[in-house]
Amino acid sequence: MRSLAATLASVAGLACAGHALAQPLDNPIPDPITKGSVRIELLPVVTGMAAPIDFTPAGDGSDRLFIADQNGIVRMMKGGVLSPTPFLDASSRLVSPLGIIGTHDEHDYDERGLLGITFHPGFANPSSPGFRKFYTYTSEPVAGPADFTTSAPPPVGREFDHQNVIAEWTVSATDPDRVDPASRREMIRIDQPSFNHNAGQIRFGPDNMLYITTGDGGAADDQDGQPEGPGRTSFGHGPTGNGQNKFTAHGKVLRIDPTGRDSANGQYGIPAGNPFSGPDGLRETYAYGFRNPFRFSFDSLSGDLIVADVGQNDIEEVDRVTVGGNYGWNLKEGSFKFNPNGAGAGFVEAGTSGLPPGLTDPILEYDHDEGIAIVGGFVYHGSAIPELEGKYVFGDFGLDFTVASGRLFYADLTTGLIQQFILGFDDRDLNLFVKGFGQDAAGEIYLLAGPNLGPYGTQGAVYRITAIPSPASLPLLALLAIRRRRHTR
Repeated sequence: MRSLAATLASVAGLACAGHALAQPLDNPIPDPITKGSVRIELLPVVTGMAAPIDFTPAGDGSDRLFIADQNGIVRMMKGGVLSPTPFLDASSRLVSPLGIIGTHDEHDYDERGLLGITFHPGFANPSSPGFRKFYTYTSEPVAGPADFTTSAPPPVGREFDHQNVIAEWTVSATDPDRVDPASRREMIRIDQPSFNHNAGQIRFGPDNMLYITTGDGGAADDQDGQPEGPGRTSFGHGPTGNGQNKFTAHGKVLRIDPTGRDSANGQYGIPAGNPFSGPDGLRETYAYGFRNPFRFSFDSLSGDLIVADVGQNDIEEVDRVTVGGNYGWNLKEGSFKFNPNGAGAGFVEAGTSGLPPGLTDPILEYDHDEGIAIVGGFVYHGSAIPELEGKYVFGDFGLDFTVASGRLFYADLTTGLIQQFILGFDDRDLNLFVKGFGQDAAGEIYLLAGPNLGPYGTQGAVYRITAIPSPASLPLLALLAIRRRRHTR
């Protein structure tokens, strides 16, 4: 989510240094995020996972819900019961072992893995070309030339860290609760210079096209030459950075038609409304100028595309994305001018002089006093929490990488006001790392989280976000119990 150099130095023993080229803003957004009036509880519905990272219904009218674990396993919940048999096991396809620190246990960290899942809108329609089709976004070992690479090859002695792969699968004709493992069809393979900034969300939009988010190639500042470890510096970003390069697949929202075949590799189609032709930019691009748009969603009523883009060292942001838009990275971080600094320690500064026109500002933003990596969620249109109607529910991974300290927020996308949920009767801390969010067919929202840093262990869980009454309506005995707990802390 954050860059290796900027946020994992204390964890992995890395260091970055440099001299500022301009005056950084020490506190770009001084107003803190405060508690709102919405009080929620988290009801565990699935436990025993490593790092649940994506969650979706099939969209076929059944009550089945599907949960992607970062370790490569997709599990199915049916009738409120988790199936003991995986819906899909793609673990053998992933970069292995996961974990960049090297402990390969619950204390390790990685941004690679199984990162996104989705079903075709025609999944339940026998006359649709998307009948029984299911899609994944995975981080896989380098396996020959990619469909999309960087503007320059790796330097001598270096190679790409991995390749991000979009694949189509077909659900078994004899067992609707299993993917046919022999049905895999690879659509896109993208070279990734570094382990981080993979983004990885995939979803079909209201137009029935497949939207894919990609990160800027990793390391820090979307620049070559940034420190990545002992004796290593970043590559693959080119002179402008990938976010601003219209001819790379990195730092983008891509849009494709999985049922078409007019792409360069013949595996998918190019939607007619995409903004760039071959001479103008990558035909697959829908919007650009992103750093690590890890999670996005479509508002189920308005159809708006809402993208949460993980920041560098200062600002986390949420963007309302439209076709052809440029969302600023690495010229901007949030609404602020970004100075890459040339040493892996970029910062935001006051003023926007020298920036080109046409850069779109975020609709929500907060600074790193509040968290270090935004995790996008959904606009709420459920019935369980009426006061949340139309609000955007999201979170932050944690205050740092050493303590499970995630936070849960809701926001008004019109005014930009962000507030923190009150959690439980006793207004407790979450004490989990936030990994993702899900939304069921009824519009209710689920939290994907766990106390472990990376994709190991069995403490990851899925929680349904539910309403609870205000303290004023609690029975006297419950109030006394809360007071006793507070007194004994």
